[in-house]
Amino acid sequence: MDSGIPVEDIAPIAILMDELRSEDVQLRLNAIHSIPTIALALGPDRARDELVPFLQDSVDDEDEVLLALAEELGRNFEEYIGGKEYAHVLLGPLENLSSVEETLVRDKAAESITKVAIVLSQAQIEEFYIPLVKRLSRGEWFTSRTSSAALYSAVYEKVSPSIQDDLRKGFTALGADDTPMVRRAAAKSLGPLLTRFAQNHLILDGLPIYRRLQSDDQDSVRLMTVEDLIVLAQRMSPAEVKEQLLKQIRHTIGDKSWRVRYMAASHFNELAEAVGVDLVREELIGQYVQLLKDNEAEVRTAAAGQIPGFSKLLDKEVILARIVPCVRDLSQDSSQHVRAALANQISGLAPLLGNEPTIEHLLPLFLHLLKDDFPEVRLNIISKLETVNTVIGIDFLSDSLLPAIVELAEDKSWRVRQAIIEYIPLLANQLGKPFFDERLGNLCMSWLGDTVYSIREAATVNLKKLTEVFGVEWAKVAIVPKVMGMGQHPNYLFRMTTVQAITTISPSLDLDIVRADVIGPLLLLANDPIPNIRFNVAKSLEVLAITFNTTKEGRDFIEQQAIPALEQQKTDQDADVRYFATRALQKAQI
Repeated sequence: MDSGIPVEDIAPIAILMDELRSEDVQLRLNAIHSIPTIALALGPDRARDELVPFLQDSVDDEDEVLLALAEELGRNFEEYIGGKEYAHVLLGPLENLSSVEETLVRDKAAESITKVAIVLSQAQIEEFYIPLVKRLSRGEWFTSRTSSAALYSAVYEKVSPSIQDDLRKGFTALGADDTPMVRRAAAKSLGPLLTRFAQNHLILDGLPIYRRLQSDDQDSVRLMTVEDLIVLAQRMSPAEVKEQLLKQIRHTIGDKSWRVRYMAASHFNELAEAVGVDLVREELIGQYVQLLKDNEAEVRTAAAGQIPGFSKLLDKEVILARIVPCVRDLSQDSSQHVRAALANQISGLAPLLGNEPTIEHLLPLFLHLLKDDFPEVRLNIISKLETVNTVIGIDFLSDSLLPAIVELAEDKSWRVRQAIIEYIPLLANQLGKPFFDERLGNLCMSWLGDTVYSIREAATVNLKKLTEVFGVEWAKVAIVPKVMGMGQHPNYLFRMTTVQAITTISPSLDLDIVRADVIGPLLLLANDPIPNIRFNVAKSLEVLAITFNTTKEGRDFIEQQAIPALEQQKTDQDADVRYFATRALQKAQI
């Protein structure tokens, strides 16, 4: 049959159809990702008239294919069908995708619809978008009603007052829907919509929708209203908040469901800033203390994460009287996650309290948390020491905290020692070079001789990081002589550590230091009686070759120093030494 259309024009859409009918999901996915290319090949008119209707009928597929389709249609796809004036054509397939069963697909389709709405004119919105919203909002299946909730805020400000009235009524109906999933979607989307309401509609229409959802019998709905509460509080005066929202604030923070209390604790600082300082002092301090003492560890963890942010809104005396006792209790909490969250935030109180209160009240808690059994607690304390350092000074910090660090560094559990090694570069950066050399330098070198291999390995990585913190000149004086000195030790493990340390550190050193201080002792070890040391020397020479082969001076150095030693090792009696020497030579001679 001759349709009068050239074969090459039919091909793109025919290929797409064939691939979308394939049994191979990956092939169908690739086909969906290629629809912009196909649309280009077809041209705007045929893309509108043939491709989009075909895609509109292609909703009976695997969820991942539909997800990809929803995503592609939201990526400025209107450019392929003739521009903004035809963007409304995309609403058809996206409306179908908004009603499918899989939540991820519906959410992505709704997101793409709101992206299309950005380029629509007011006439297009009123003719095509608003009817779509109404159809979805009144859909028989809850899936379409759920998707519709996210579509209201995108166009609310672009339409006439009479349509705004309809949209508010439509959203009110979603907030009172029989299906919990629809009410949950309404609670999730209410916040963005409230930001677009005029002030009179905020109180008349927005507040009743919020109150209905906040008192819902499903906790999955109530927990979504916490962010709505913050938006309302931000848009109301402190007097209005006190009159209209105080009851809801109390109910949310004291909710019987820990998930709602968790959401309240997670967003507590935003809520506190929204309601104003007076209400914080009158009401929210007690509510916050209640969350810090909650019987669920997840709630206490979330509340602990808000401590410095909330405390900024309080006077120093109030922090000492109300917050610090709770912090003291949390430092002894039975949950390691609560202690870790506290350790991450407690240093933020130091600048608010000042020198003496920090020393009196917080320093004992730092010391206690620094000896915690849970590594993350210790890491969080050490990672934030700089904040405390600026308040109480390095001298006081060193007298109190460093003995605890040294104690951890000598702990009988090698895992504890390994953990503290990993924190050392962080500490070095905060404490500075002179202090580090005096108090921690010898400790770092002592780890190179540890009886546990993992500690020795971590110690060499630590030296590399310290070189990056303090610079090459510092390494030349503080690290290189001590590392190379271990190469003469009668115990082969110490000699091995020297070779491994050179392999790790050399990329951070410059050629002058390697030529003057490193290569001589390393080449002596190339003739060590222990084969393990000899082949590790070959590995080390390989790293040197890769590091310094980029300049003429470096290549000359490799040719004169490394290659002769590797040539000699190629004839070694040990097979492993010969293997690594041959491999290193190949890299050195590139």
